[in-house]
Amino acid sequence: MMMKRIVMKFGGTSVANPERISRAARLVVEEVRCGHEVAVVVSAMGKSTDELLALAGEVNSQADRREIDMLLATGEQVTASLLAMAISAEGVPARSYTGWQAGVTTESIHGNARIEQVHADKIIAAIESGSVAVVTGFQGVDDKGELTTLGRGGSDTSAVAISIAIDAAVCDIYTDVEGVFTTDPRLIGQAKKLEEIAYDEMLEIANLGAGVLHPRAVEFAKNHQIPLRVRPAHKDGVGTIIKEEIDLENNLIVRGIAFERDIVRITVMYDMPFNGSLANIFTALAHHHINVDIIVQTIMEGVQPSVSFSIKKEDFAEVINLLEKEKEVLGYSRADFEVGLAKVSIVGSGMVSNPGVAAQMFDTLRIASIPVKMVSTSEIKVSVVVPEPEMENAVAVLHETFGLHV
Repeated sequence: MMMKRIVMKFGGTSVANPERISRAARLVVEEVRCGHEVAVVVSAMGKSTDELLALAGEVNSQADRREIDMLLATGEQVTASLLAMAISAEGVPARSYTGWQAGVTTESIHGNARIEQVHADKIIAAIESGSVAVVTGFQGVDDKGELTTLGRGGSDTSAVAISIAIDAAVCDIYTDVEGVFTTDPRLIGQAKKLEEIAYDEMLEIANLGAGVLHPRAVEFAKNHQIPLRVRPAHKDGVGTIIKEEIDLENNLIVRGIAFERDIVRITVMYDMPFNGSLANIFTALAHHHINVDIIVQTIMEGVQPSVSFSIKKEDFAEVINLLEKEKEVLGYSRADFEVGLAKVSIVGSGMVSNPGVAAQMFDTLRIASIPVKMVSTSEIKVSVVVPEPEMENAVAVLHETFGLHV
């Protein structure tokens, strides 16, 4: 087998206890014994990040973000050192590195920093000498020497960034699933694993709520053309490869269905149309780092002008407070909201050249008596907001309609 330089990333469930750490170590050693140079990126063990956050909350519910970063970064450090020990126990030398030791530099934002560069000299020196470099994901250091963390999915992003920096042939993401499925197999038993999926499709699916990969990591990989593989950590399997060009399996136009619970629709109404209102509202939301998804504006004779938009439930209280506080500046007359909603999306690059897919989706939902509250489209996806109690049924009927069952 030809020698390759690879990065292996293990998520929290894949290193949740000593047995799983030992299993991960054996997977790493297998790759080394095949002649590959290997760098490993790890998440914190199991639910330890949540446990650390809960601990912080007990001590100080208003703790400074810098201190939260200092605390959370210890989770990955525990995993990295334990995995390095486990790899060494298998007879292969290994060294663990924190993000800053590995040369991961970020912008100066605590809790949700973006990676700016990876100075990978230490990693490259380690793997070229025959050792395995085990690097903490989710963290780096800013230009002032302050420790930073990357937010949710940060270890995926760390793995891709390190893959780029060391010129790896592939980045393997080990997780508790066998690969990327047409939808969540825990919801739809007939969901099937995809052998491969395009970056753009995976990016949409990740953005639309699927938790297999973080969107930022997929975007990073696409921009630098690093192939990703989602592989099972606890059993043998080739998983799913994510790359630029793929063969459309069985001529599937729709290749995946994503869904997201806890969606809230906000509707802002005006006494008269005001062209600046849209910019004002969404600028204010952006300043508070609130992500807005679907936006629908209504301006027509005889109907009160309004704009509706969807947000995640976790941002609901902040949005309501912001709208109330800025009511005079924003110039609206009243705001309304609807909770208990979910988003269901179909995704597929084949949709670009196949008109009528959206119509087929809407007809399927109509036949199933599932009301559609909002719609959003792009070249390769159609999203609808539906009542949350109807979400599972919507996913099921769409999965069958578009031929995605096993």
